[in-house]
Amino acid sequence: MGVPPDHVSAYLRRLQIDPPLDCDHDTLQRLHHAHLDAIPFENLDIHLGIPIRLEPAALLTKLVGRRRGGFCYELNGAFAWLLTSLGFRVELLQARVYKDGALGIPFDHMCLLVQLESPWLCDVGFGQSHRSPLRADLRGCQSDLNGEYQIEPCPDSGEVDEWLELIENGQPAFRFSPRSRELQDFQAACAYHQSSPQSHFTQDTVCTLPTPRGRVTIRGRRLIQTLDGDKQEREIEDDAELLRLYRESFGVELDRVPCPARPDREA
Repeated sequence: MGVPPDHVSAYLRRLQIDPPLDCDHDTLQRLHHAHLDAIPFENLDIHLGIPIRLEPAALLTKLVGRRRGGFCYELNGAFAWLLTSLGFRVELLQARVYKDGALGIPFDHMCLLVQLESPWLCDVGFGQSHRSPLRADLRGCQSDLNGEYQIEPCPDSGEVDEWLELIENGQPAFRFSPRSRELQDFQAACAYHQSSPQSHFTQDTVCTLPTPRGRVTIRGRRLIQTLDGDKQEREIEDDAELLRLYRESFGVELDRVPCPARPDREA
């Protein structure tokens, strides 16, 4: 894949996890939790005018070398590489996300299926979602630190492959296909979300990360902090404070402020 072998060790150091690691459910859960805690969900490169390339070397250079975050294709793409490098059997799955009751484009989202004694749905690229892997073959409620989740079949999907639906706290989050995909299959959707005015990723900047007692988010120029269930928001004063908060809250070092993109055409 053109990735230096020391990237596994560097990746694990960023997650603050020490090898050796067994390919079992306990390790998968530790890695899943650690990834969500250490690497922010963010779309800043879109608003910095930096193209996002779905190649393992590029993803790892960004997440590990530059200690940045990313959106679903980057976070789950890199996590799949790490899991595979550690010996896990990983499949990339495409999903279509619900927004205002409607489904997004094909390959709208990437999630992962990890095959152990049972198949596990993993997702470190959906913002605030399930903290632990979910049993993909289990129907009915699964309790998680972030709420109640269900994976149910979608008889009305109209697709040749049977689609499944992730239901989050009673509301449908996305539909996903169990058919295994390749990283390059997501290229067109990744380009769409970087350039189309119809994509919510081009509308504003976001950077978010869980904290021990809640969550911290910067959306646009607003700082949003949740502490023990208490949510507070405020406007960020100026560019200098914005860059400082990216650095102090997320470990994201930027040399300039990302500006909301103004795409003039669809991808």
